[in-house]
Amino acid sequence: MGAYHDFYVRSLTDRDGFWREQASLIEWETPFAEVLDYSRPPFARWFVGGRTNLCHNAVDRHLGARAAQPALIWVSSETGQEQVYDFAALHAEVNCMAASLRAQGVGRGDRVLIYMPMIPQACFAMLACARLGAIHAVVFGGFAAANLASRIDDVAPKVIVSADAGSRNGKVVPYKPLLDEGIELATAKPERVLLVDRGLAPMAHVAGRDLDYAALREQHLGAEVPCVWLESSEPSYVLHTSGTTGKPKGVQRDTGGYAVALAASMKAIFCGRPGDTMFTASDIGWVVGHSYIVYGPLIAGMATVMYEGTPVKPDGGVWWRIAERHKVNIMFSAPTAIRMLKKQDPAYLTQYDLSHLQRVFLAGEPLDEPTAHWINEGIGKPILDNYWQTETGWPILALARGVEPDLPGKYGSPGLPVFGYDVRLVNEATGQDCGANEKGVLAIAGPLPPGCMSTLWRDDERFVKTYWSTVPDRLLYSSFDWGMRDDDGYYFILGRTDDVINVAGHRLGTREIEESLASHPEIAEVAVVGVSDALKGQVAMAFAVVRHAERVATAADCQTLEGELMRLVEHQLGGIARPARIRFVALLPKTRSGKLLRRAIQAICEGRHTGELVTIEDPAALQLIRDAVQAG
Repeated sequence: MGAYHDFYVRSLTDRDGFWREQASLIEWETPFAEVLDYSRPPFARWFVGGRTNLCHNAVDRHLGARAAQPALIWVSSETGQEQVYDFAALHAEVNCMAASLRAQGVGRGDRVLIYMPMIPQACFAMLACARLGAIHAVVFGGFAAANLASRIDDVAPKVIVSADAGSRNGKVVPYKPLLDEGIELATAKPERVLLVDRGLAPMAHVAGRDLDYAALREQHLGAEVPCVWLESSEPSYVLHTSGTTGKPKGVQRDTGGYAVALAASMKAIFCGRPGDTMFTASDIGWVVGHSYIVYGPLIAGMATVMYEGTPVKPDGGVWWRIAERHKVNIMFSAPTAIRMLKKQDPAYLTQYDLSHLQRVFLAGEPLDEPTAHWINEGIGKPILDNYWQTETGWPILALARGVEPDLPGKYGSPGLPVFGYDVRLVNEATGQDCGANEKGVLAIAGPLPPGCMSTLWRDDERFVKTYWSTVPDRLLYSSFDWGMRDDDGYYFILGRTDDVINVAGHRLGTREIEESLASHPEIAEVAVVGVSDALKGQVAMAFAVVRHAERVATAADCQTLEGELMRLVEHQLGGIARPARIRFVALLPKTRSGKLLRRAIQAICEGRHTGELVTIEDPAALQLIRDAVQAG
């Protein structure tokens, strides 16, 4: 047994001692009285009574030692802009933003919704909320008005911070029309909207509601806003994730536990040191952006690269140019992005000086062995998989080489259970623990470690029912992922057990897409499944039954209706949710009790055998699916 085994075991057998040590990695204004209160399972309160602030730990505490060190490096390959803020400049900008929000009445416990492209002001807004003790709710900038409205209603923000537009692949994406429509659809209207004008798209202001951020910033230049010290369990942010019911779940994160978990993970898993530079190619709309673009690297005293652009524009060397130029030590991305790079000229991998780059981390979806081999051989750096969820906020499975540098990896496996996580594999039907090499549901015995969700926003009952009530006769957190553990204790993730799919690292509820398609007057019934895809990991495939057969009488008719449905989903949910294909069938396969056989549909799409389906109502329905798939 090695150093990591002992480290991990202690994290479970001596929780108080272990997490007291990790808590010393951040600064506390008031010491905590108790490491853990687990008197009301499954609700865990970490570092009880301790008061701290995320913004203080990410920015202020570094001013003494590294005020002139780069903190935020913004690069946009979309607009050709680049800007570097040292810790002193970041501190000044965050104070300007905090003063601007405070002037609109934002204070402790108020919600601020952030609907922004990947620009520095988005980072300033997140840190400013943390500074004020306000709760931020970031909504991915690619989401459509209906998505936005549901999140506005869930958190009832006092203020929304947004911009005129983002840019994707050289195409301007106007945000303001989507924002206006989202507010119009929402019941909980914000009092004020702060707008960053990038000059990318025309933008009309709503009188009495919309404010120009540039003007506000001028008013508050030089402002100093004190950090509001929060009790450790007070919420820091809400981040919505797709649910199987179509209603988004607002994952609620605490303050102290999250700061400690990120500090510990930066040291033990990501091997980050003060003064290093981390380039996480994600978006602040996702949990990776929260944890490892904004908070994690800054808490660790590192510089963080915030990138607006794709991995292949203007060419397949753009990431490596950034890594060379800014002496990047750690990169973090998703397997989909690497698969995109595989289609580019391999010369890009050896064209740039990557001598500072120590390791590349990949997460968000399973990492296939050929992709891992390709990038490892191409750049000659360790490629480290890791597995986690929006709900956990930081890795569940990984290789903690900051604890044991020579910890071996295995292709196809994200690694070993991370310290603090009491990981189990359980039989779906019986709830009993699985043995080695047996497929089971990956679960976690409570308490969840620091940094994980504390509950769902304003819905404790749904938190318990969704996550803690699915394993028979046991109070275990379900990840809703199938997994397997080998004889050496390494875990392998095998896919979802529910109706959530993973498209290029983004989680989408198939039920949401089904509801969108079903809202079209011509659709009588629809099934959406996730299907394996060589580039994106999974894509959504839809099979629909129409009300009037004449609407799909010819190939041209099918194409016309498919186009209408694609535009409908894009309008209601955003382009990210658009299915790869919509095929029309006369009948969908169901059980005799009326339940859709989604797994059988998925198996047909992936060319697998459906198995024996003794409960199927009409076996001819499966042949209709096969015929539709073969017809293309």
